[in-house]
Amino acid sequence: MFQNKFKNKRVAIIGHTGFKGSWLTMWLNKLGAEVGGFSKDVPTTPSHFDLAHIGQQIHDVRGDITNYQELLKFLQDFKPEILLHLGANAIVSECMDNPQDAFITNTIGTVNVLEAIRATPSLRSVVIVTSDKCYENVEWEFGYRENDRLGGKDPYSASKACAELAFSSYYRSYLQFIPELKIATARAGNVIGGADWAKNRIVPDCIRSWTLNESVKIRNPKSTRPWQHVLEPLSGYLALAAALLEKDCIFNGESFNFGPKAEVNKEVEELIHEMKKHWANASFEVEEGHSLHKKEANLLKLCCDKALTHLSWMPTLTFEETVEMTALWYKSWHEQNQSLQDYTFKQIENFEKLAVQRRIPWTNQ
Repeated sequence: MFQNKFKNKRVAIIGHTGFKGSWLTMWLNKLGAEVGGFSKDVPTTPSHFDLAHIGQQIHDVRGDITNYQELLKFLQDFKPEILLHLGANAIVSECMDNPQDAFITNTIGTVNVLEAIRATPSLRSVVIVTSDKCYENVEWEFGYRENDRLGGKDPYSASKACAELAFSSYYRSYLQFIPELKIATARAGNVIGGADWAKNRIVPDCIRSWTLNESVKIRNPKSTRPWQHVLEPLSGYLALAAALLEKDCIFNGESFNFGPKAEVNKEVEELIHEMKKHWANASFEVEEGHSLHKKEANLLKLCCDKALTHLSWMPTLTFEETVEMTALWYKSWHEQNQSLQDYTFKQIENFEKLAVQRRIPWTNQ
């Protein structure tokens, strides 16, 4: 995978205890990297980080990205060659309730990361992860490209757009002049997969209800979303980080979209019916005051042609495979029939095998 570029490399992950971060940590561990993680806390109970005993496999440090000195000490002590920044307040509803925290964490936290990068000479490749919601959504039907306008009506989206602006400023003012350093941002949307327990997300809500033999309550069953498995954008982040290690890299300081194929855009109701195939006695009901025919607007689509052209990246899974992998992980957790560390590694391995079988280019780039 990825031409073995992560084997024996020191890789730092900011936000390694979260949903995406925990999967990325385990994948890098499997790829032979020496991983150091920096996170404020374990964000949910239960959590993938605790259930899979991830802290025992890596250099695990607690700290806050809004505290520059803590962050700088971690990077200067660990001396990573590669850095992936995923630390953020990623729950849109929480950002709406606490907008000041959203901007402090997502924008000022990213500024601290960029400032710490300047003071960490060991770094060679850096990926700053933001969000597809950094684009100003004008609700057009085609996908947003990396050079489209940034914006954001809500605090989460705006804070991510601000993080992108901070990155652009730091790159043009300082980072492009560090000869050995290559850096880029990655933009991806919401993902699903095993081990997500965040509040107000459809898959965790289903699992919480179904494990109690209760019917899950759905607000907008006709809302459409791009249901992308967590390993899909992570494969993009890794492909980007690997490409940035190349001396002749031509996209230093740029941004990349990582999104699913158009055919995985499905309604919430379709997602639930697909999950029910793998979970006995599962059911759902629409919350009072919400219509079965109500559509949720503001769907963001991404154009990922740039990632295909420069990174040979494309998604691997079908919608059915995405849902099956997700449901089976939760089923393994619920039935307690095997080690979740082993089962997570097994799902990563199966994902790699499928990508190889389908000749997805990033498997041997």
